[in-house]
Amino acid sequence: MRKLIMSVLLLMSCMMMDAQGLSLKQITSGHYIPDNVRGVVPAADGESYTQLSNDGKCVVRYSFKTGKEIETLFDVTTANGAHLDDISDYMMSPDGKRMLVQANAKAIYRHSLTADYYIYTFASRKLVPLSMNGAQQTPLFSPDGTVVAFVRDNNIFLVKLLYDNAESQVTKDGKMNEVINGIPDWVNEEEFGNDRSMVFSADSKQLIWVRYDEKAVSEYSMPLYKGLSPERSEFTDYPGAYTYKYPVAGADNARCSVWSFDIASRQTRQIQVPFDADGYIPRLKATKEVGKVLVMTLNRHQDCLRVYQANPLSTVCQLLIEDKTSKYVKEEAYADMQVTDKYILLPSERDGWMHLYLYNMNGQLLRQVEQGSYEVSEVYGVDDQTGDVYYASHEQGATDQRVYVAHANGKHVCLTDQAGWNTAIFSRNFRYFIRSWSNLNTPPVITLCGNNGKVVTTLIDNQELKEKLTKLSLGTRELFTLTTSEGVTLNGWMVKPADFNHSKRYPVIMYQYSGPGSQQVMDAWNIGMNRQGAILEQYLCQQGFLCVCVDGRGTGGRGADFEKCTYLRLGELEAHDQVEAALWLGQQSYVDKDRIAIWGWSYGGFNTLMSMSEGRPVFKAGVAIAPVTSWRFYDSIYTERFMRTPKENPSGYDQNPISRVGQLHGALLLCHGSADDNVHLRNTAEYTEALVQADIDFRQLVYTNRNHSIYGRNTRNHLFRQCVNFFVEKVKR
Repeated sequence: MRKLIMSVLLLMSCMMMDAQGLSLKQITSGHYIPDNVRGVVPAADGESYTQLSNDGKCVVRYSFKTGKEIETLFDVTTANGAHLDDISDYMMSPDGKRMLVQANAKAIYRHSLTADYYIYTFASRKLVPLSMNGAQQTPLFSPDGTVVAFVRDNNIFLVKLLYDNAESQVTKDGKMNEVINGIPDWVNEEEFGNDRSMVFSADSKQLIWVRYDEKAVSEYSMPLYKGLSPERSEFTDYPGAYTYKYPVAGADNARCSVWSFDIASRQTRQIQVPFDADGYIPRLKATKEVGKVLVMTLNRHQDCLRVYQANPLSTVCQLLIEDKTSKYVKEEAYADMQVTDKYILLPSERDGWMHLYLYNMNGQLLRQVEQGSYEVSEVYGVDDQTGDVYYASHEQGATDQRVYVAHANGKHVCLTDQAGWNTAIFSRNFRYFIRSWSNLNTPPVITLCGNNGKVVTTLIDNQELKEKLTKLSLGTRELFTLTTSEGVTLNGWMVKPADFNHSKRYPVIMYQYSGPGSQQVMDAWNIGMNRQGAILEQYLCQQGFLCVCVDGRGTGGRGADFEKCTYLRLGELEAHDQVEAALWLGQQSYVDKDRIAIWGWSYGGFNTLMSMSEGRPVFKAGVAIAPVTSWRFYDSIYTERFMRTPKENPSGYDQNPISRVGQLHGALLLCHGSADDNVHLRNTAEYTEALVQADIDFRQLVYTNRNHSIYGRNTRNHLFRQCVNFFVEKVKR
């Protein structure tokens, strides 16, 4: 009987652990990732949208009016011709007669990839390769749907669909680490968030592209090893290396130029874009007017954005819009600019807040769309028929995002009145939108709405995830604000253990990113170091910690003055505010002020080191993952946007973790991927040398062949386990 009772008690104990405990393996494998609508493409008819099925075998069309399936447009099992097991992406032709499908994709950098593309003709259900001569990059349909342009080996090619898919080569000077046509180099791709640099003219007769001459750019080499998962067998006997062009701050960039190609005559012309020799071309934009393509330029200081209309035949350019600032133009200005048949919609901070400005196609300002002491955060578009503009903003505060319409008569209306975090995908005619809403304690709920905001149907409620979470012993998530000793109000969130006791004093782990314009504190589900409803923080809470995140000065959502006060002095105010937040936490009755830790990734790793060496010894430990340790080591476009060049701003560059290494306080763990093409391992190597020479103890982990994201098979699980164990050892005990 006693053995039976003990067995029952043991079984009950195990059941309770299963019901309450989180597993790092589950967290890092995506067990708690919410369902979402992924890959939605609004169709040209305005009444439907398409999606790739979860198994990658079908492209399905759904009704915007009802959310119900209308038809299967493509199925790998019924397509004639080429055989594919599945596809990873697709692109509809403008005329609706064909579709490009993507298979065998291989990532290059953050946005770029090579793949095998296939042309699927709806009428015949025939599937044929786009090209038989090697993998392709960034294919693009002409407006009439009869030609596809793509890039291979840094050169541009055309496939004419009406001529038996005849392939021809447009450029021949492309060469690895010398010249790139039609796709950006590493730094332009990474910092301008774009993987294609070519467009067609409205009549489909001209192809226009950016050429990047990177011969003068210095190279960076990363060692590559055999490794595992994936195994690089070519490096079994000796390591190899990957070498590419990477301009650091102040160094030579690729020289940009704009070219056009007349498809009928095969004549190539250089467009006469009036911009600085060391300037940038962050975007080309097609228009619906024959003889007019928009070219966006930035000077190297990135404080002057210009929009030109270019004629690909005459090569003449005319300035339409100029937007200047005293510090820097934010990415949203060029990344979110919308071009329609009638309008150019431009985001701008010209009045100190990110707002929208509507121009006609001749560059004449028609109106400021909306105004106030808040930021526009997402741009959905403008309805050519009505002049109504759809967008999301922080009108109710930085931690809240809602969807709005600004009518042409000046009236603006909130379409999502529920507090929290709202985003939208609109139909092409703006009659419907798919709304995603969440808050700090609710996983995303996806609904289909009319353009008055009224819910038509619920597509996803994430009920299954909610039921999973109710079986766990999860703590509370809550927003809060604090005021620093200098009177600066900062936003934060806090995750408390499920058995939180006000009379106890808890060790604290502070997560932050802190980069310019970033935002980690939101009334949204997608928060935390590993997202998923701060699920990693919940795991830390189950180990006995209290978890906190505070957005300091320099972060986004609160206007240009708050965000740009870190200009030329990256890391100083950001670190100061994390220390101030730690001091404020230490004054709370439930916090042990002597057991506070900090961690972060990338910019967050940089600011972890800056905060631990700020001068006030408030952090008992810290973990810096893939940190920048000197801005002299980082790329030109990002760094100079906020710091100018080292020659112009030497004192700003001199304030970095390496120069402050003697002030480091607290136990330190450094983690980095050996094949990080973004924040090079060089940053950690140089910093650890400074630590050694300063006779400071530390721990270091280097992950073989892993990039900036440090993932793949068991890698992320291992990384986070080391971090958690380090906190338990150095902070909790």
